Amino acid sequence: MDQVQMTAEERQEFEEYRREKQKKQAAEQAKQARETYKVLVDEAISDSMACLTPLSAEIARIKGEVMARFQEALKLKGEIFDVATDQRSHMFTNSASTARIHLGVYVTDGYRDTVNEGIGMVKEYIEGLAKDDASRALVKAVLRLLSRDQAGNLKASRVLQLRKMAEDSGDNRFMEGVKIIEESYQPNISKQYIRAEVKDPTTGAWKSVPLGMTEAEFKKEKSDD
Repeated sequence: MDQVQMTAEERQEFEEYRREKQKKQAAEQAKQARETYKVLVDEAISDSMACLTPLSAEIARIKGEVMARFQEALKLKGEIFDVATDQRSHMFTNSASTARIHLGVYVTDGYRDTVNEGIGMVKEYIEGLAKDDASRALVKAVLRLLSRDQAGNLKASRVLQLRKMAEDSGDNRFMEGVKIIEESYQPNISKQYIRAEVKDPTTGAWKSVPLGMTEAEFKKEKSDD
């Protein structure tokens, strides 16, 4: 095969052409890879949603059935054991003590609008204590107890601390403000939950029955390779 003779300038032009061609090929391959990725993701989502959507509906249906099954037991429990009707969690264990189910509700802190009146009274008293640097630092610390969370609510645990401070102070207006805050408390029920457990016959320890996607054990299929 005859060798092509090129000048230095022609060699430089050829190398630039080859680099540009390789760059375009790499860009095209990357574009194709991205398109392949998009197709794979779309297919995976479509196939997954086809089974996850009915699964979600089935979980909701079974949850309703389980809650309904225990309604009579909850009513009788209240009558027999004089349990408060507003109790937020219940546990039921079978006679053999091999399985148990927890039913309950998650509760978040909430307050009626009257809470603002109480907060105003407390702040008025607290801010009046700021006489020097030391007392101002204490005032800031106390006012932090009145800070709200992301939902705009006070933390019930902080209100308990305020009540203790009000009682220690002996100030009627401070105590009245805290009382208004406490009376404004109106907790919100967010979600109902069900937890199931079985007793390990060997160790006697209670083990949770996975009921959610997060808790369910994932067993990776073994490769044939």
